[in-house]
Amino acid sequence: MTPDPIPERPDPRPERSLAELISDLIQQLSTLVQTEGKLLRSELRESGERIGAGAVEILAGAALFIAALVVLLQALVHGLAQTGLGMGWSSLVVGLAVALIGYLTLQRGRKNLTSDALAPSRSAEQLRKDAHLVKEQTQ
Repeated sequence: MTPDPIPERPDPRPERSLAELISDLIQQLSTLVQTEGKLLRSELRESGERIGAGAVEILAGAALFIAALVVLLQALVHGLAQTGLGMGWSSLVVGLAVALIGYLTLQRGRKNLTSDALAPSRSAEQLRKDAHLVKEQTQ
């Protein structure tokens, strides 16, 4: 008795025409572009929020500097009027503390407004990865 021949297994991937492959490619590229667009919009929205927060901190720092200037001027007047440690020196200490807080607030606001902090880095990185993937797939 001869053994039955082993039946051929069907190819799990059906034959697809060139038109179907191009259609799938266009559809996948369209989806990719839409996804990248959503990511870019999200990052730009985050950058906008960061700009707003940085601007508020800069304004707060400027207001504190103005208050510090008023207090420091009061301290100078009191310091010149009295030779001992009194109201003037106390005003001087308070003025210097407010000036330091204002300066630190301004520096933090400036840091939040740098181009590095606002750049859409995730989108750029994802676009690089996608370009690399497309390049690999087409080779």
